[in-house]
Amino acid sequence: MPIVTVSPKYQVVIPREIRESLGLEPGQKVQAFEYEGRVEFVPVRKAKSLRGFARGIDTTVERERDRA
Repeated sequence: MPIVTVSPKYQVVIPREIRESLGLEPGQKVQAFEYEGRVEFVPVRKAKSLRGFARGIDTTVERERDRA
């Protein structure tokens, strides 16, 4: 597990293997938040890039009736 250093300007460098595995590009936005005592970065994806991500999902599950 790579270790990063926080710079005096509170910046960090995301290690190459992590950038490549997540497909991060220079200038891409990530959402940063604190969760259970740690900092997490989540890539912000355009809605268009998410098209078809649920392809093949089983939609035959029983659902609750809509509430009017």
